[in-house]
Amino acid sequence: MPLFGKKSKLAAIVHCKCPNCHEGDLFHDPNPYHLSRITDMPKRCPKCNMSYEPEPNFFYGAMYVSYAYTVAIFVATYIIASVWGGLGMWETIGCLFGSLLLLGPMVLRLSRSTYIHLVIPFGSRGDGK
Repeated sequence: MPLFGKKSKLAAIVHCKCPNCHEGDLFHDPNPYHLSRITDMPKRCPKCNMSYEPEPNFFYGAMYVSYAYTVAIFVATYIIASVWGGLGMWETIGCLFGSLLLLGPMVLRLSRSTYIHLVIPFGSRGDGK
């Protein structure tokens, strides 16, 4: 399976597509910055009918993925602001806070997409069961 092709796992994660068929959308609204609908997901994939919540409270595991993404963003922001940019402590904290505010909705969706793709392999549940 290609890494960056149309049917690749990485492309499906980034574009929030179904882990089974890589075609159906994981979220009703493609814009993560519509905050009132940020977590609205269909119950099943509109293309292959796979359940997006195979067990109750399935996406609690996505919190761990979200934590990893947030740490990576904070480390990158710190290096850019403090080490390369030469900013002081409070300016760096401001950059960290700003990056979290700007990227938070994307991280939430990306972590859910990553988690469901880690748990459910491609092509494993075409029957929707």
